[in-house]
Amino acid sequence: MKKGFTLIELLVVIAIIGILSSVVLASLNSARSKGADAAIKANLSGIRAQAELVYDGPNNYNSVCADSNVSRALASATSTGGNGGACANATSTWSVWSGLKATLTDAWCVDSAGVSKQVTKPSGVISTCP
Repeated sequence: MKKGFTLIELLVVIAIIGILSSVVLASLNSARSKGADAAIKANLSGIRAQAELVYDGPNNYNSVCADSNVSRALASATSTGGNGGACANATSTWSVWSGLKATLTDAWCVDSAGVSKQVTKPSGVISTCP
């Protein structure tokens, strides 16, 4: 009597392994998008502190978007999300948004009023987070 597995048994095991691996890979893609969104939120949160440093000199926000640290943080957020972004500043206000990776229609917005929230992706520059 020969010992071993039949061809059908081997094919069933291979099929089960394939199904399980596809489920795991689908879960990893979701986690990867959520991680990218967390990085975007962290980059934009750091802009708030930098904007206050910019304000401290001339007592206005006129040069927030021109600041190199703000520009780098926004560039990093928009490249992570790959979904656009913009910065706007005026004498008494500033706002920054960047598209999120997990949902292509949404963005994360931060402004001088202390707002930090998920919004529907704006079509361009906005003065405050809606």
